[in-house]
Amino acid sequence: MPFEPPEQFNIAEYFLDARVREGNGDRVALLTAGGSLTYSDVQSLANRFGNLLRQAGVEPENRVIIALPDGPEYVAALFGIVKIGAVVVMVNPYLKPDEIDYFYGYTRAKVAIVHHALTAAFADAARRADHAPRLIRVGDDDWDARLAGASDELESFSAHRDDAAIWLFSGGTTGKPKAVVQTHTSFANTTECYGKGVLGLTERDITLSVPKLFFGYATGSNLFFPFSVGATATLFPERCTVETLFENIRRFRPTVLVNVPTMVNQMVSHPAAAEQDFSSLRIVTSAGEALPVELHERWDRTFGVELLDGLGTAEMWHIFISNHPGRVRPGTLGTAVQGFDVKVCDGEGRELPDGEVGALWVRGNSRAIGYWQQMEKTQQAFRGEWYVSGDMVRRDGDGFFTYCGRADDMLKVSGKWLSPQEVENCLLQHPDVKEVAVIGVLDDDGLTQPRAFVVPRRPQADLAGQLVAFAKERLAAYKAPRRVVLLDELPRTHLGKVDRGKLRRAGR
Repeated sequence: MPFEPPEQFNIAEYFLDARVREGNGDRVALLTAGGSLTYSDVQSLANRFGNLLRQAGVEPENRVIIALPDGPEYVAALFGIVKIGAVVVMVNPYLKPDEIDYFYGYTRAKVAIVHHALTAAFADAARRADHAPRLIRVGDDDWDARLAGASDELESFSAHRDDAAIWLFSGGTTGKPKAVVQTHTSFANTTECYGKGVLGLTERDITLSVPKLFFGYATGSNLFFPFSVGATATLFPERCTVETLFENIRRFRPTVLVNVPTMVNQMVSHPAAAEQDFSSLRIVTSAGEALPVELHERWDRTFGVELLDGLGTAEMWHIFISNHPGRVRPGTLGTAVQGFDVKVCDGEGRELPDGEVGALWVRGNSRAIGYWQQMEKTQQAFRGEWYVSGDMVRRDGDGFFTYCGRADDMLKVSGKWLSPQEVENCLLQHPDVKEVAVIGVLDDDGLTQPRAFVVPRRPQADLAGQLVAFAKERLAAYKAPRRVVLLDELPRTHLGKVDRGKLRRAGR
């Protein structure tokens, strides 16, 4: 059932302070290479952050940017912001200068919390900005002294359950990221419905995440969900390579691995894959992008740990369709998470019968308020209690949903609809294909043709031609890519998703 919080409700209390009040303050909350922190340690650190932010002039409803690597400081900053009633704006700490300019201007944040080693780019942008935030540099000697001198006592602001708590950002795969304004209720609701209801997290779990905390998928799965039950989250600041991930699994022995398709591919393709000891893992999740059935089956053959693919959006905060433990169908997103209603509709909003492809509509208590400064898009996407996603899906008679691509990614080729995912899954079966993305490109006659961008496992002069022939042997003629472009890597957005907009511009 959907979670119904009291009218006055602050997620800092729900996720953090409640664990200490319950007598679990001595339980390990965070594991890092530098040691561990208990729930009492995290609470104390968050209170110090909150008090320093108040001293910096931050008031309830002010927006505060977090641009930090994953670590205790990130967690403390997030809870410190929320505890004083301010609003968290999570961004990639390694943003490019023009991206920092955009986020400064768009969010009009009062303060930006930045790691001291990354300050230069954020400080330069602040000098250019009309609404420059005050920079708080974390991690140097001056900061450490200020933090140590701050009070570790802080009463949480009496927030309303419908107050904005965190701004999440759309993937920005085809344009500038939109801020999705999410409430305190949303984060607790999905925690109850998915974190506890599907993943079945308990205080004995240890989570480890491939995506970083600024990505809402990781904020939930590797912070909020484990904190809600007194479990342990594992954090590391460096970029997640497959070697780093294997090492952290050996070191921390997690029970839950939070994964994405790109890393799934790298893990199963690694020469040392068969040597890995994954016996501590009871479950692995995948989200953020579509997980091809071929890749899912390779995972099962290689590691044998149950892999739950699912779908979530920033507009509903987290996952609302998922495969469930003991009930996994590779190639599908699974079934609707209890507490959410999902339907498939045509362009007029009429529900379609099973087996037909249509737009995904979802409702539940995790629905966002809307998009910041995007009223037209808000009205298009939020229809009463329903959120109308740009995702195209198909539901079968058992209630399992299959992802068919984004509405703006679906291709009309030779008068027929084509899902790029189908072509991508076909090409991934070729042993020399590491990654692939398929988009539509207009030919000289103005007709849409599928084009594949492929990252090969090893350079081969004739691979492009081989892949076109490979697809023609396995797909209907109109589905096969007319051209294959070989790349060293696929372009990605600030959230690490394939930047299909950039591919389209390159394909013109």
